[in-house]
Amino acid sequence: MIYMKEELNSCTLCPRECKVNRNNKELGFCRASNKIKIGGYHLHMWEEPILSSDKGSGTIFFSYCNLGCIYCQNYQISHICKGEEISIERFSNICLELQEMGANNINLVTPTHYIPLIKEGLILAKKQGLTIPIVYNTSGYEKVSSLKSLEGLIDIYLPDFKYYDNNLGKYSNVSNYYDIATKAIEEMYRQVGKPKYNNELLIKGLIVRHLVLPGHIEDSKKIIKYLYTKYHDNIILSIMNQYTPIKELKYKELNRRVTVQEYNELIDYAYDLGVRNCFTQEEESQSDSFIPNFKGDSII
Repeated sequence: MIYMKEELNSCTLCPRECKVNRNNKELGFCRASNKIKIGGYHLHMWEEPILSSDKGSGTIFFSYCNLGCIYCQNYQISHICKGEEISIERFSNICLELQEMGANNINLVTPTHYIPLIKEGLILAKKQGLTIPIVYNTSGYEKVSSLKSLEGLIDIYLPDFKYYDNNLGKYSNVSNYYDIATKAIEEMYRQVGKPKYNNELLIKGLIVRHLVLPGHIEDSKKIIKYLYTKYHDNIILSIMNQYTPIKELKYKELNRRVTVQEYNELIDYAYDLGVRNCFTQEEESQSDSFIPNFKGDSII
């Protein structure tokens, strides 16, 4: 079945507002068509413990991306765009399959450019018995209006907050990351509010991730201060230490891993600031084993 979503006639789903007609095979920055394409799905054990626990997060990796970070660890699907096109019905069935496999939640990774298709698939899945929480796992580069269209469907928002200084957006091919991400996170918090748990599992709330980059600890401190000052412990922070160079980059400062001293300095800063509702990572997370390998196994 072919879906000609009106929103894709002149696509403005993300802040880039390319206005291409994806229903007429025109491609914007993200290069996504009017069909869902995914790189794979599985029970993911390496998310934050309140998402994965011992059963795993039911993760669906969408191909393509509206941001384009030069250091992306999912480059096989975000840049090279591996994956297979699937129907809305197949997406809906995958959600139900993951629930049947025991997933704690459905984790939608980089879903922005497929919002209208995902919405329809989630509604269909819920009609057919999907009850576990839905996680919206995003770069943070989101339009408020697109997020508003998801209200009531998303239980947990899991955005990145990559840069405080807009100049660092050069690493992601954007010039206004901070301006966009702060407004997007405000909308996410408005929708889901303070964390709610079922035993030790998060069932509603907002986790903001920050991937620490080498040489940019001062920018990271500004992000942590902004988030804690604005939201205190009403959101969950996840300060990530898993930056791993995947290739030689033109920005030489990114061609190394974060040092123990850099990461510990940031964690000490967060603690002294008063941050307590926070996840951190050990040095062992700086490993190629944390980089997904999308082998192209059939997902149809």
